[in-house]
Amino acid sequence: MPFTTGVLLFDDAEELDFAGPWEVFTMARMEGDRVVSIAERDEPIRAAKGMRVLPDHTYADAPPLDVLVVPGGEGTRRDDPARLDWIKSAAADCTWVTSVCTGSYLLHAAGLVANRRVTTHWGYVDKLREQGNVTVLEDIRYVRDGNVVTAAGVSAGIDMSLWVVGQLYGIPHARVVQRLMEYDPAPPYAAEV
Repeated sequence: MPFTTGVLLFDDAEELDFAGPWEVFTMARMEGDRVVSIAERDEPIRAAKGMRVLPDHTYADAPPLDVLVVPGGEGTRRDDPARLDWIKSAAADCTWVTSVCTGSYLLHAAGLVANRRVTTHWGYVDKLREQGNVTVLEDIRYVRDGNVVTAAGVSAGIDMSLWVVGQLYGIPHARVVQRLMEYDPAPPYAAEV
């Protein structure tokens, strides 16, 4: 059965939060699978560092999804009831609902992580805890609770996406994708923060 993965876009979303998972899911797809980008309107969004991206679909014409990817970034701090309604609606039939970085704030605001374990960017752990009704784990790349998988900041979204690919297609396929991507992190600087 083909899978459809939807990557949410909005102004001031962090680029790697959506581009990292996009790379993983598009590299993993098999015949019939689709990976699409979705935004409120059919016009370019301007991401956090200035990248402009034209979405494939709007909320109104987005296909049913098997996987939803919600990025983080400054845009998550804006009050946007239409976005929250769409997330809640799109997530209802998903096999996996995912977020990267502060995208977990949007899942929380949409009521999708009540009484669940989640993670977010290290700089926003306490603020998400203050929202209440959620257990926020720190110092971990991604957390799965039921069908919700949340990733810490930015590059952790790649780890989370590879894990979801392993659930959808099997671990051997996820390992092939990881190798094709040359994804074998070896950061040049290891320092105390």
